[in-house]
Amino acid sequence: MREHSSATVLPEPVILPVRHNGTAPSRTSTGIWWGLLGVAAFSFTVPLTRMAVAGLSPLFIGSGRAVVAGVLAAAALALTRQRLPQPRTWARLALVAGGVVVGFPLLTSYALTAVPAGHGAVVIALLPAATATAAILRTRERPRAAFWAVMALGSLAALAFAFLQSGGIGHLHWADLLLLGAVVCAAVGYAEGGLLARELGSWQTIAWALVLAFPPMLALAVFDLARQPPSATPAQWAAFAYLAVVSMFLGFFAWYRGLAIGPMAQVSQIQLLQPVLSICWAALLLGEAITWTTVIGGLAVILCAGAAVRVRLKPKA
Repeated sequence: MREHSSATVLPEPVILPVRHNGTAPSRTSTGIWWGLLGVAAFSFTVPLTRMAVAGLSPLFIGSGRAVVAGVLAAAALALTRQRLPQPRTWARLALVAGGVVVGFPLLTSYALTAVPAGHGAVVIALLPAATATAAILRTRERPRAAFWAVMALGSLAALAFAFLQSGGIGHLHWADLLLLGAVVCAAVGYAEGGLLARELGSWQTIAWALVLAFPPMLALAVFDLARQPPSATPAQWAAFAYLAVVSMFLGFFAWYRGLAIGPMAQVSQIQLLQPVLSICWAALLLGEAITWTTVIGGLAVILCAGAAVRVRLKPKA
C-alpha cells in the first residue's frame, strides 16, 4: 500500500527512540508527548487572540488566520503529492472544518473582545469533557451514569464561574455564550479529527479541512478588509501570525498525531493542562491579574473535566 494512500492507518512510520536500557518507549507515551506538544502550542491561542483583537477586527482574525493556514496547507498537500480523500470522507472533513477552522476561531475572537483571556480560558476548560462527550456520541458508546453526572457538574461549575464574573445569576455575559459555543465546535472537530487522523494522517486531516474551508473564509476576510482596513501594532500582527501559522496549522500536526497514535481518551486528558497554561500566559503576556475567582473556577472546571474523562476510561463493572 502506498505511503500517501488514504486507507493507510499511519501515513508515516512512527520511529521510536531507544532508551538507555535498549528498549523503545510505548506507543502510549509517544502519543502523549505529541499531544503535550500540541497542547503547549494551543495554550497561547486565547491570550494571543485577546492581544490581537485590541487592534484587529474579530472577523478578520477568525477568517484571516484560516486563509493564511489554508495557503500553507494547500502548499504542503501539493508538495507532498497527497491524494484526494475518498468522497465519503469530505462530509467528515466538513465537521472538522466547521468546528476547528470556522466555529472556534470566530466565536472566540468575538468573545475575547469583551472578556479577559483568563476568563475565556476557564470557560474553555470544559473542552476535554466536551470532546469526550462528542466522541461518545460519535461512536455510540454507552458510558456509565457517573460520566454524565460529572459532566453535568463540570458544566455547572463553568456556568457558575461565568455568572459570578458577569455580576450574578441572571447576568450571563453574551461573550460566555460564544465561548460555550466555541467549546461545542472544537469538541466536535477534535473528536472527528482524531478519528480521521487514523485514516488520512495527522497533518493531512487539518490540511484538507483548511482547504475545504478556504473559499468561505477568504470571502469573509476580503469583505472585512474592504469594510475596514486593518490597523495594528507589530505585536498584534505577531500575535495574528502565531494564530494563523501555529494555532491554526502546525499545532494540529502534533495534536492529531498524538490522537492518532493514542489511546485517544488518554491523550485527550492532556487538554486539562491547556487552561492552566493559558491563564499563566495571560498573566505574563497581558498583565492580567490571577484572581481567586479565576483560580477556584478554573480548578473546579478542570477537576470535573478530568474526572469525566477518567470515569469514561474505566470499564463497566
